[in-house]
Amino acid sequence: MIKKFKKTSLIVFTMFLAACSTVPLTGRRQANLVSDAEMQQMAAQSYREFLSAPSTKVVNNSAQSRKVKEVGSNIASAVTKYLKDNGYADQTAGYQWEFNLIESKEVNAWCMPGGKVAVYTGILPITQTDAGLATVMAHEIAHAVAKHSNERYSQAMIAQGVGSLLGAAINSQTFNQLFGIGAQAGVLLPNSRKQESEADRLGLTFMAMAGYNPQSALDFWTRMAAQANGQAPPEFLSTHPSDATRISDIKKYLPEARKYYVGK
Repeated sequence: MIKKFKKTSLIVFTMFLAACSTVPLTGRRQANLVSDAEMQQMAAQSYREFLSAPSTKVVNNSAQSRKVKEVGSNIASAVTKYLKDNGYADQTAGYQWEFNLIESKEVNAWCMPGGKVAVYTGILPITQTDAGLATVMAHEIAHAVAKHSNERYSQAMIAQGVGSLLGAAINSQTFNQLFGIGAQAGVLLPNSRKQESEADRLGLTFMAMAGYNPQSALDFWTRMAAQANGQAPPEFLSTHPSDATRISDIKKYLPEARKYYVGK
């Protein structure tokens, strides 16, 4: 039994080393045992189901919805170009970007693998400006570009000793269970604090690449922190570090982001 356990552990460890990838800009190594194509296929299906659900109210042909699409497209174009120019084109290979504004009081936004983005109207009073909106969208796009979803699925595989997930294609049920889609449509399960902090750092740089002043992120996060007002934080903040720590970290990341900011 011990020999079998050691053998299984060795196989998992070997697979982990062989399937590590590197996050652009931060250089962090991460587990990546699942194909991007499968993740993107399931994300696209879940996104379609979310948009067509009776409880989902997609906002179309409004100034706000057009702004969401404009800012999202600017960030996606700038980031895709940077990745291609710096040897990371595979990070967004196969992406078919979509940006939708959802009518909801919930203070939230998210991005699925493959560039499927949703922004809720409840967060717009806090974003206030184009740069504020870019802060939110760049942060969420950073999660996708950094392949945090792939990493989470890989971690689940490793936790199970690869087991029944090994060699099996991702199915809708597995994807929905892992990311919380379905029963709570559109509410993604929290990322780890490490991933959230990484998305903060990447998001600053991504918004700068798109021509939005990264300094504006401090104003947004200060408004977002005030939104909690001593109560339970909005879903968007649920796994972030403390307000003071987050803002302090963003100040540390700003010099890096400013290198990419040209301004409009």
